[in-house]
Amino acid sequence: MSAHREIGTYSVYKRLLRYVRPYTTRLVIGVLAGALGGGSLYGILQSSGNIFIAFENPTVVASGDSVKSDTAKDSRFERIEKIADRLDIQATTNDGLMTWQFIVLLIVAFPVFYLARAIMCYLNRYYMRWIGSRVVRDLRDDLFNGLQSQSLRFYGKTDVGQLISKCTNDTTVLENVIATTVSSITTAPIEITVAVAFVVVSSVKSDMHGLVLAMALAFPLCILPIVVLGKYVKRHTRRALLRISDLVSRMHENFTGIRVVKAFYMEEAESKRFVEMNRTYFQSIIKALRAELLMTPLMESVGVALACVFLVICYGKGVMLSEIIPIGMAAFFAYRPVKSLAHIGANLQRGAAALERIFDVLDADTSIIEAADAKSISEFKDRIVFENVTFKYDNNSPTVIDNVSFEIRMGTVVALVGETGSGKSTLANLLARFYDPSSGRITIDGSDLKNIKIKSLRNLIGVVTQETILFNDTIARNIAYGDKNANMGKIIEAAKKANAHDFIVADPEGYERVVGEKGFVLSGGERQRIAVARAIMKDPPILILDEATSALDTVTERLVQEAIARIMTDRTVFVIAHRLSTVKHADQILLVDSGRIVERGTHEELYSSGGKYRELCDMQVLDE
Repeated sequence: MSAHREIGTYSVYKRLLRYVRPYTTRLVIGVLAGALGGGSLYGILQSSGNIFIAFENPTVVASGDSVKSDTAKDSRFERIEKIADRLDIQATTNDGLMTWQFIVLLIVAFPVFYLARAIMCYLNRYYMRWIGSRVVRDLRDDLFNGLQSQSLRFYGKTDVGQLISKCTNDTTVLENVIATTVSSITTAPIEITVAVAFVVVSSVKSDMHGLVLAMALAFPLCILPIVVLGKYVKRHTRRALLRISDLVSRMHENFTGIRVVKAFYMEEAESKRFVEMNRTYFQSIIKALRAELLMTPLMESVGVALACVFLVICYGKGVMLSEIIPIGMAAFFAYRPVKSLAHIGANLQRGAAALERIFDVLDADTSIIEAADAKSISEFKDRIVFENVTFKYDNNSPTVIDNVSFEIRMGTVVALVGETGSGKSTLANLLARFYDPSSGRITIDGSDLKNIKIKSLRNLIGVVTQETILFNDTIARNIAYGDKNANMGKIIEAAKKANAHDFIVADPEGYERVVGEKGFVLSGGERQRIAVARAIMKDPPILILDEATSALDTVTERLVQEAIARIMTDRTVFVIAHRLSTVKHADQILLVDSGRIVERGTHEELYSSGGKYRELCDMQVLDE
């Protein structure tokens, strides 16, 4: 997997928009609802101002500084009269007070605007959260599918616990960020804009230009904490995600290796190690939290300062209460979205940190490339040929397979023998095309594996390995794994051929018994026979046996060998053997040493030649 690259907040969210495009209709509805909900705020503020005029006497007081205020108030009554004329109702009485009809109209208008705002806010939040959850779902699907397509080379260099953490913790962080942020992003700026516009218009009408100037100077100060502290939040969130990945990795290793932990009585040491890792994770979380929590008080401080300036200006200008209250309400309605800007900024940075780690995985491409004109093959007719095959895991790694050439004829058994680490299993992995050769080629019936569709190639090959992997499912489903058309009759028949039926039915649950993590509840021999039954179900023309009996006791080995002998009948078999006694009857034996084939022939030919093969055979006889 590629090393971490800091992509940048803007870039990762721009890339995330690709996942939003399929849901453009819902996005448009949500955004429009947010815009209408935010826009209705202006109607609420305007109607509230008109209501408060009803509590003030419009009589002009011709004295001193109050003239300007009363004149302004008269102009507002003129606007009310115009509204009343349009509605064909009387606005004021002879005493200059509002009529009860007009007051009822204003009182009704206020909740109508508020109800419209509530409905629009609901639609906005519903659609935005739906989109957010769906986008994360699609992203998680792509992440898992991308990991499925990676080659064994990728998994050989990557910590599985880290991958699990990115698929779970990182996507959960992103889902929470989107769920709490997307709706606010579409409504908060509109609500702030409407509130600011109302304050500006009201301030200009009330001759409070100083308030507009103060807002112009103060607003950038509100945004500054978001910009400065947001980078700090992102940096420590990324570290926190790395720490939680380490925790998941540690737990994964501990739980899968719990037998070793207990065998060496390392429970206390493992607990201390986990506690220390958990402490560093906690510290990263707290550092990010400090920066996030600091944003709000800094923004509120600016808001309080602005409110103080506003009150001083109002006092100096002799502004009426009916003008102050709507502006105060505007500030009240703007407070929540302005405050949410701090959370939006912090959440966006947290989401960016998670997205960078997710995109690191998505951008890692070690998958086996299938040729554009690759063909499908449905059968194996003649031979498999390795032609001058060389392989190493990457450019900086040592050579694992060095210029190897041999062929496997249809219906024959070819055995690979040699010391551990000589390259035997790598040759089997190359045949199944888990890797591609660094140079040379492998052909089936004259066709290069690179020109064959991977699915059709794997359909021809069955694999039974020393390390048997079973899934945490029933025995029946493990035997039928990969066969969508399997029925119980075929499963039982395969189990009988694999010498597995007797121990399966001996348990009360039978074929419905759940085998546990990696087949934990079964013995090694039982797991191996389930794996053989799985290969029998697949019924492949080519069979790879990778030291399938090397870790079994003599009695169990005999049972497994009998099962393997049945599956080997009329097949082309590629055997990797540790016990040389199991390959004496192979049609061809290849002795592999340091990635090279140093001896080849039948058992009799190699033993009589007195080379390294004979030396290995004699050593095993002495050991036994």
